[in-house]
This record gives sequence, C-alpha cells and structure tokens, in this order.
Amino acid sequence: MMAEAGINRTCKRKGGAVPYGGNVSCTSEWEDKDEMKKNTWIKCIKRDKYLLLMIAPVIVYLLIFCYFPMTGLWMAFTDFKPGQGISGLYNGEFVGLKWFRQFFASPYAWRLIRNTFLLSFYSLIFGFPIPILFALCISQIRNKRFQKSAQIVTYLPYFISTVVVAGMITNFLSPSGGIINQIIERLGGEPVNFMGEPGWFRTIYVVSGSWQSFGFNSIIFVAAIMGIGPELYEAMKVDGASKLQTIWHLVLPSIKPTIVLLLIMSLGNLLNVGFEKVYLLYNSGIYETADVISTYVYRQGIENQSYSYATAVGLFNSLIGFSIVFAANRLSRKLTDTSIW
Repeated sequence: MMAEAGINRTCKRKGGAVPYGGNVSCTSEWEDKDEMKKNTWIKCIKRDKYLLLMIAPVIVYLLIFCYFPMTGLWMAFTDFKPGQGISGLYNGEFVGLKWFRQFFASPYAWRLIRNTFLLSFYSLIFGFPIPILFALCISQIRNKRFQKSAQIVTYLPYFISTVVVAGMITNFLSPSGGIINQIIERLGGEPVNFMGEPGWFRTIYVVSGSWQSFGFNSIIFVAAIMGIGPELYEAMKVDGASKLQTIWHLVLPSIKPTIVLLLIMSLGNLLNVGFEKVYLLYNSGIYETADVISTYVYRQGIENQSYSYATAVGLFNSLIGFSIVFAANRLSRKLTDTSIW
C-alpha cells in the first residue's frame, strides 16, 4: 500500500541507501552492528581478564567506601534522628534547605568560611611555589651524592605522622621549656604563648605544613624536569644562555603544563583544610582564627549528634570546592590550553 502511495522509504547502510523492502533491511543491519559490538566487548574481556581481576578490588573499594556513602548526602535534606537507624537515612522527614539556612544564619558561618579559606589560601600561596623552587635547585646540582642526600632529607618529614608533628610543634613552642622560647629568653625577650594566641595559629599551620610537604611535593616537578631532553640544554649553551636564562626560557616553559594541572588540583582543596592537624593544634581560646569547617562539622556531627546539620555543612564545603575546580579548569583551558578535562 505504501509503494502504491508513492512513498519511498530508505535505510542507511555502508554501501549507500537501500530502498525499503530491498534485500538488506535496516533491522538486520542494526542487529549485525549490535552483534559486532557485543563480540568486541567479549574479546576485550577475554584478552584483559587478568588486568580486570587486578583492578576489581580497587573498583569494589571505591564503590563501597567512596560512592555508596554519597547516598548519605540525602541526610542533608532530612531531619535524621540517631535512633532511627540506617533506614532513617532515607526515610527521615524531608525538610528541604532548612539546615543550610540554619548554617548561614548562625554567627559562626562567616568565621568558619573565612578561616578555612585563609588557611588554604596561605598554604597555597606559600606552599605551592616552594616545591617548584626546590626542584629547580635540585636539578642544577651536579654532585649526584649530595643531590640524592638532599632529596632524602627533605622527603622524610612527609612520612612523619601528623600526631607526631603536632606534638613536636607543641613542645617546641611551649612557653615553659620550649626551645623557641628558650632562644627568645636568651636574647632578652619574654616567653610567648604561641599556641594560646589566635594571631600565631595561621603562621604555625602554614610554616609547619610547608616544611613537612615541600620535599615530597617536589618529586613530580623533579621528574618533569628530568624529562627535558639533553639536546635542549646543549642548544641553550651554544646560544650562550646562563643558568638563570636556561631555567627561565627552557625549564619553566617545559614544566608549565605540570604546574598548571597541580595548581588546578590544589584549588579544589581550597576549602578543604586538613582536619587532623587543626584538631590537634587548636583549642577553644583560638577559635577566632583556628576553627574551620571540618572541625565545626566534627563537633556538630559527632559531639552534638546533629548529623543532618553537619552533613549539610559538609556538602556545602564540597560543592564550593567542586565549583572552584571547574572554574579554574575552564579558565586554564582558555588561557593556557592545558586542563584536566
């Protein structure tokens, strides 16, 4: 009947269009394509079965401990009671944005955001360039034994437990017997209660963090510098470039993509200050500069059992971090043609 009405139906195939009702039908061709894809998947699985078995535990770990807990974010929009059990995570009374409004209306919201941002910002400003400078210095050392020794000495602090580092800081800065205050007294000064004065907390946090991590963080920059071809250095020598000119015109441009990628990843943690170190160093007397979002979430969620409220605050922190990474990645792609995705 369609043919009589003059309707000309065709289907697509590799060799061109085939009239409707011809020897090759669209349905059979689609089935052939699906069958080919299925066979390809089966072949890939058989070929890489041992690699898939090796990565399976990692996938299971990520699903159980990283992705499945994300379902608990629903608690930020409900009124969860501890006595309700696990089922209460999803069956609690829906309250919408109540906990978010409560957080922003509290007198601590601005202080928490300010402290978290400033600690991360200072750590980024002072801590990010140091590994780059250290990698540049290490790459210029010709004595291999001294080079390896310097790297080992600077890597070691990274592997010291945060608890141990916090204890060292507390002992060194103690107003009664701390080595720093002993030096101050020998120079004719008065002991300073560093751990009890709000104005000193950010300095202590940033300096100790930079000291502990700069050696380990320089590894990737050292590796990037080592990947520069020797012929490029030879060309710079032939052109009469000094070491400073070689670093400025060759080394830094060569490792720029690495610097940009790590900077974008660091910006993602701009509102994610390390909980352990802050919790071990702060006290109620220095909340004005030391209290951050992660410690506030701990006090509200664990100590006060306000789980829904704490979840809402933590979710807000994560969303801001994701937004910063997205914006920084987009800006980097436009300005430098380098991005994560």
